[in-house]
Amino acid sequence: MRFVRVEGVPHHVRVDGDGPVCVLSAGLGLAWFDWDPVVPLLAPHRTVVRFDRPGLGLSGPARTWPTLTAEARRIARVLDALGFDAPVTVAGHSLAGFHAEAFARLHPARTAGLVLLDAAVEETPGPRRARAARDACTRACGTLLATVGLPRALGPALRSAVVRAGRAAAGDPAPYDLVRSAYSTSRSLHAVLAENATYRDEAVELAALRRRSPLPAAPVTVLAAAAAPGTVLAARSGRWVTRQRALAARLDATFRVTRGPSGHFLMLDRPEDVAAAVLATGPT
Repeated sequence: MRFVRVEGVPHHVRVDGDGPVCVLSAGLGLAWFDWDPVVPLLAPHRTVVRFDRPGLGLSGPARTWPTLTAEARRIARVLDALGFDAPVTVAGHSLAGFHAEAFARLHPARTAGLVLLDAAVEETPGPRRARAARDACTRACGTLLATVGLPRALGPALRSAVVRAGRAAAGDPAPYDLVRSAYSTSRSLHAVLAENATYRDEAVELAALRRRSPLPAAPVTVLAAAAAPGTVLAARSGRWVTRQRALAARLDATFRVTRGPSGHFLMLDRPEDVAAAVLATGPT
Protein backbone atom coordinates (compact mmCIF):
# COMPACT_ATOMS: atom_id res chain seq x y z
CA MET A 1 0.00 0.00 0.00
CA ARG A 2 1.40 3.39 -1.01
CA PHE A 3 0.07 6.93 -0.99
CA VAL A 4 1.24 10.01 -2.88
CA ARG A 5 -0.08 13.50 -2.28
CA VAL A 6 -1.45 15.27 -5.35
CA GLU A 7 -2.92 18.75 -5.00
CA GLY A 8 -3.33 18.20 -1.27
CA VAL A 9 -5.18 14.87 -1.59
CA PRO A 10 -3.59 11.53 -0.59
CA HIS A 11 -3.92 9.18 -3.57
CA HIS A 12 -3.73 5.44 -3.10
CA VAL A 13 -1.30 4.00 -5.67
CA ARG A 14 -0.18 0.49 -6.58
CA VAL A 15 2.96 -0.19 -8.66
CA ASP A 16 3.75 -3.70 -9.92
CA GLY A 17 6.12 -5.31 -12.37
CA ASP A 18 9.07 -4.07 -14.35
CA GLY A 19 9.74 -2.51 -17.75
CA PRO A 20 8.15 0.41 -19.63
CA VAL A 21 5.44 2.13 -17.61
CA CYS A 22 1.74 1.72 -18.30
CA VAL A 23 -1.03 3.47 -16.36
CA LEU A 24 -4.39 1.76 -15.83
CA SER A 25 -7.22 4.19 -15.10
CA ALA A 26 -10.56 2.66 -14.11
CA GLY A 27 -14.06 3.71 -15.09
CA LEU A 28 -16.66 5.67 -13.15
CA GLY A 29 -16.67 4.76 -9.47
CA LEU A 30 -14.26 1.81 -9.76
CA ALA A 31 -11.25 1.01 -7.59
CA TRP A 32 -7.70 -0.29 -7.93
CA PHE A 33 -8.66 -3.91 -7.32
CA ASP A 34 -10.83 -4.01 -10.43
CA TRP A 35 -7.58 -4.34 -12.41
CA ASP A 36 -6.37 -7.34 -10.38
CA PRO A 37 -7.03 -9.93 -13.14
CA VAL A 38 -5.00 -7.87 -15.66
CA VAL A 39 -1.94 -6.98 -13.58
CA PRO A 40 -0.32 -10.46 -13.45
CA LEU A 41 -0.50 -10.61 -17.25
CA LEU A 42 1.23 -7.24 -17.65
CA ALA A 43 3.70 -7.21 -14.76
CA PRO A 44 6.32 -9.47 -16.42
CA HIS A 45 6.54 -6.96 -19.28
CA ARG A 46 5.48 -3.58 -17.86
CA THR A 47 5.70 -1.44 -14.75
CA VAL A 48 1.98 -1.22 -13.99
CA VAL A 49 0.66 1.88 -12.21
CA ARG A 50 -2.85 1.93 -10.73
CA PHE A 51 -4.31 4.73 -8.65
CA ASP A 52 -7.62 5.64 -7.06
CA ARG A 53 -9.11 9.00 -7.95
CA PRO A 54 -10.13 11.18 -4.97
CA GLY A 55 -12.88 9.61 -2.90
CA LEU A 56 -12.59 6.25 -4.62
CA GLY A 57 -10.83 3.12 -3.38
CA LEU A 58 -8.56 4.18 -0.53
CA SER A 59 -7.81 7.72 -1.70
CA GLY A 60 -8.75 10.75 0.35
CA PRO A 61 -11.89 12.78 -0.35
CA ALA A 62 -11.99 15.16 -3.29
CA ARG A 63 -11.42 18.86 -2.66
CA THR A 64 -12.76 20.05 -6.03
CA TRP A 65 -15.38 19.06 -8.60
CA PRO A 66 -14.03 16.81 -11.40
CA THR A 67 -13.04 18.34 -14.74
CA LEU A 68 -11.41 16.72 -17.75
CA THR A 69 -8.31 18.92 -17.62
CA ALA A 70 -7.87 18.21 -13.91
CA GLU A 71 -8.13 14.44 -14.47
CA ALA A 72 -5.50 14.52 -17.23
CA ARG A 73 -3.28 16.58 -14.95
CA ARG A 74 -3.87 14.10 -12.12
CA ILE A 75 -2.37 11.27 -14.20
CA ALA A 76 0.70 13.41 -14.91
CA ARG A 77 1.15 14.38 -11.26
CA VAL A 78 0.77 10.82 -10.00
CA LEU A 79 3.58 9.86 -12.40
CA ASP A 80 5.63 12.83 -11.17
CA ALA A 81 5.14 11.78 -7.56
CA LEU A 82 6.34 8.27 -8.42
CA GLY A 83 9.38 9.60 -10.26
CA PHE A 84 8.33 8.32 -13.71
CA ASP A 85 9.22 10.89 -16.35
CA ALA A 86 9.67 8.70 -19.45
CA PRO A 87 6.75 8.39 -21.91
CA VAL A 88 4.05 5.96 -20.75
CA THR A 89 1.23 3.93 -22.22
CA VAL A 90 -2.00 5.15 -20.66
CA ALA A 91 -5.10 2.95 -20.68
CA GLY A 92 -8.54 4.25 -19.74
CA HIS A 93 -11.70 2.23 -19.18
CA SER A 94 -15.18 3.69 -19.72
CA LEU A 95 -15.26 7.27 -18.32
CA ALA A 96 -11.47 7.15 -17.83
CA GLY A 97 -11.17 6.83 -21.61
CA PHE A 98 -11.93 10.57 -21.61
CA HIS A 99 -9.13 11.11 -19.08
CA ALA A 100 -6.60 8.96 -20.94
CA GLU A 101 -7.27 10.65 -24.28
CA ALA A 102 -7.05 14.09 -22.67
CA PHE A 103 -3.71 13.13 -21.09
CA ALA A 104 -2.38 12.11 -24.51
CA ARG A 105 -3.52 15.37 -26.10
CA LEU A 106 -2.31 17.63 -23.28
CA HIS A 107 0.93 15.75 -22.53
CA PRO A 108 2.07 14.42 -25.93
CA ALA A 109 5.75 14.21 -24.95
CA ARG A 110 4.82 11.91 -22.05
CA THR A 111 2.63 9.58 -24.13
CA ALA A 112 4.06 6.38 -25.63
CA GLY A 113 0.66 4.88 -26.40
CA LEU A 114 -3.06 5.26 -25.74
CA VAL A 115 -5.47 2.38 -25.09
CA LEU A 116 -9.23 2.98 -24.82
CA LEU A 117 -11.05 0.06 -23.19
CA ASP A 118 -14.78 0.08 -23.97
CA ALA A 119 -14.37 3.82 -23.55
CA ALA A 120 -17.17 6.32 -23.10
CA VAL A 121 -18.37 7.74 -26.43
CA GLU A 122 -20.34 10.95 -26.96
CA GLU A 123 -20.50 11.89 -30.64
CA THR A 124 -22.23 15.28 -30.27
CA PRO A 125 -22.22 16.26 -26.58
CA GLY A 126 -24.10 19.35 -25.54
CA PRO A 127 -23.56 21.33 -22.33
CA ARG A 128 -25.93 20.81 -19.43
CA ARG A 129 -28.39 23.52 -18.55
CA ALA A 130 -28.34 25.11 -15.10
CA ARG A 131 -25.03 23.41 -14.33
CA ALA A 132 -24.43 25.24 -11.04
CA ALA A 133 -27.86 24.34 -9.71
CA ARG A 134 -27.52 20.70 -10.77
CA ASP A 135 -24.10 20.42 -9.15
CA ALA A 136 -25.39 21.96 -5.91
CA CYS A 137 -28.32 19.54 -5.93
CA THR A 138 -25.96 16.59 -6.41
CA ARG A 139 -23.81 17.68 -3.47
CA ALA A 140 -26.86 18.15 -1.26
CA CYS A 141 -28.23 14.74 -2.25
CA GLY A 142 -24.90 13.11 -1.43
CA THR A 143 -24.77 14.79 1.97
CA LEU A 144 -28.33 13.70 2.78
CA LEU A 145 -27.74 10.09 1.74
CA ALA A 146 -24.49 9.95 3.70
CA THR A 147 -26.21 11.39 6.80
CA VAL A 148 -28.86 8.66 6.81
CA GLY A 149 -26.15 5.99 6.49
CA LEU A 150 -26.75 4.76 2.95
CA PRO A 151 -23.06 4.13 2.08
CA ARG A 152 -22.50 1.78 5.01
CA ALA A 153 -25.86 0.05 4.62
CA LEU A 154 -26.02 -0.36 0.84
CA GLY A 155 -22.78 0.88 -0.76
CA PRO A 156 -21.02 -2.51 -1.17
CA ALA A 157 -24.22 -4.24 -2.31
CA LEU A 158 -24.95 -1.54 -4.91
CA ARG A 159 -21.40 -1.73 -6.27
CA SER A 160 -21.60 -5.51 -6.61
CA ALA A 161 -24.99 -5.30 -8.30
CA VAL A 162 -23.63 -2.86 -10.89
CA VAL A 163 -20.63 -5.09 -11.60
CA ARG A 164 -22.80 -8.20 -11.95
CA ALA A 165 -25.09 -6.39 -14.39
CA GLY A 166 -22.14 -5.28 -16.52
CA ARG A 167 -20.41 -8.66 -16.87
CA ALA A 168 -20.81 -11.60 -19.21
CA ALA A 169 -19.62 -13.90 -16.43
CA ALA A 170 -21.37 -14.23 -13.09
CA GLY A 171 -20.71 -12.34 -9.91
CA ASP A 172 -18.34 -9.69 -8.60
CA PRO A 173 -14.88 -11.26 -8.25
CA ALA A 174 -13.53 -8.62 -5.86
CA PRO A 175 -13.04 -9.80 -2.24
CA TYR A 176 -15.83 -8.50 -0.05
CA ASP A 177 -13.49 -6.95 2.50
CA LEU A 178 -11.97 -4.75 -0.24
CA VAL A 179 -15.40 -3.84 -1.58
CA ARG A 180 -16.56 -2.92 1.93
CA SER A 181 -13.49 -0.75 2.59
CA ALA A 182 -13.91 1.11 -0.70
CA TYR A 183 -17.68 1.55 -0.92
CA SER A 184 -19.05 1.92 2.61
CA THR A 185 -17.87 5.52 3.11
CA SER A 186 -19.44 8.91 2.43
CA ARG A 187 -16.36 9.96 0.40
CA SER A 188 -16.99 7.13 -2.08
CA LEU A 189 -20.66 8.10 -2.41
CA HIS A 190 -19.77 11.75 -3.07
CA ALA A 191 -17.10 10.71 -5.60
CA VAL A 192 -19.44 8.45 -7.56
CA LEU A 193 -22.20 11.07 -7.64
CA ALA A 194 -19.73 13.78 -8.71
CA GLU A 195 -18.26 11.67 -11.53
CA ASN A 196 -21.74 10.83 -12.78
CA ALA A 197 -22.91 14.45 -12.56
CA THR A 198 -19.93 15.82 -14.51
CA TYR A 199 -19.83 13.11 -17.20
CA ARG A 200 -21.46 15.29 -19.86
CA ASP A 201 -19.33 18.30 -18.91
CA GLU A 202 -16.19 16.22 -19.47
CA ALA A 203 -17.55 15.03 -22.83
CA VAL A 204 -18.01 18.66 -23.88
CA GLU A 205 -14.47 19.46 -22.70
CA LEU A 206 -13.06 16.57 -24.72
CA ALA A 207 -14.89 17.66 -27.88
CA ALA A 208 -13.31 21.10 -27.55
CA LEU A 209 -9.89 19.61 -26.80
CA ARG A 210 -10.05 17.45 -29.92
CA ARG A 211 -10.48 20.58 -32.03
CA ARG A 212 -7.41 22.35 -30.69
CA SER A 213 -4.96 19.65 -29.51
CA PRO A 214 -4.02 16.77 -31.84
CA LEU A 215 -3.06 13.35 -30.61
CA PRO A 216 0.68 12.69 -30.47
CA ALA A 217 2.42 10.45 -32.98
CA ALA A 218 1.94 7.40 -30.76
CA PRO A 219 -0.05 4.21 -31.36
CA VAL A 220 -3.69 4.19 -30.30
CA THR A 221 -5.85 1.11 -29.71
CA VAL A 222 -9.60 0.91 -29.12
CA LEU A 223 -10.80 -2.35 -27.55
CA ALA A 224 -14.55 -2.97 -27.51
CA ALA A 225 -16.44 -5.57 -25.49
CA ALA A 226 -18.49 -8.06 -27.51
CA ALA A 227 -21.36 -9.85 -25.79
CA ALA A 228 -22.27 -13.47 -26.51
CA PRO A 229 -25.00 -13.89 -29.16
CA GLY A 230 -28.48 -14.45 -27.80
CA THR A 231 -27.82 -12.82 -24.41
CA VAL A 232 -29.50 -9.80 -22.88
CA LEU A 233 -26.37 -7.76 -23.59
CA ALA A 234 -26.12 -8.78 -27.25
CA ALA A 235 -28.52 -6.21 -28.75
CA ARG A 236 -26.79 -3.34 -26.99
CA SER A 237 -23.39 -4.78 -27.84
CA GLY A 238 -23.92 -4.59 -31.61
CA ARG A 239 -24.74 -0.90 -31.52
CA TRP A 240 -21.99 -0.23 -29.00
CA VAL A 241 -19.31 -1.99 -31.07
CA THR A 242 -20.36 0.12 -34.06
CA ARG A 243 -19.83 3.29 -32.01
CA GLN A 244 -16.48 2.00 -30.74
CA ARG A 245 -15.41 1.26 -34.32
CA ALA A 246 -16.34 4.82 -35.31
CA LEU A 247 -14.31 6.17 -32.38
CA ALA A 248 -11.29 4.18 -33.58
CA ALA A 249 -11.70 5.56 -37.09
CA ARG A 250 -11.93 9.11 -35.75
CA LEU A 251 -8.70 8.67 -33.77
CA ASP A 252 -6.93 6.71 -36.54
CA ALA A 253 -6.61 3.88 -34.03
CA THR A 254 -6.25 0.13 -34.27
CA PHE A 255 -9.66 -1.38 -33.55
CA ARG A 256 -10.08 -4.64 -31.63
CA VAL A 257 -13.03 -6.57 -30.25
CA THR A 258 -12.68 -9.00 -27.35
CA ARG A 259 -12.06 -12.53 -28.58
CA GLY A 260 -14.65 -13.95 -26.22
CA PRO A 261 -17.91 -12.78 -24.63
CA SER A 262 -17.57 -9.74 -22.41
CA GLY A 263 -19.67 -7.15 -20.70
CA HIS A 264 -18.61 -3.57 -20.11
CA PHE A 265 -16.24 -4.64 -17.32
CA LEU A 266 -13.91 -6.27 -19.82
CA MET A 267 -10.93 -6.18 -17.43
CA LEU A 268 -12.88 -8.72 -15.36
CA ASP A 269 -14.38 -10.76 -18.21
CA ARG A 270 -11.46 -10.71 -20.68
CA PRO A 271 -8.27 -9.68 -18.85
CA GLU A 272 -6.12 -11.45 -21.44
CA ASP A 273 -7.58 -9.27 -24.21
CA VAL A 274 -6.97 -6.13 -22.17
CA ALA A 275 -3.37 -7.13 -21.49
CA ALA A 276 -2.80 -7.98 -25.16
CA ALA A 277 -4.11 -4.57 -26.24
CA VAL A 278 -1.83 -2.76 -23.78
CA LEU A 279 1.24 -4.81 -24.73
CA ALA A 280 0.61 -4.20 -28.43
CA THR A 281 0.43 -0.43 -27.88
CA GLY A 282 3.51 1.59 -27.00
CA PRO A 283 7.10 0.44 -26.47
CA THR A 284 8.12 -3.16 -27.06
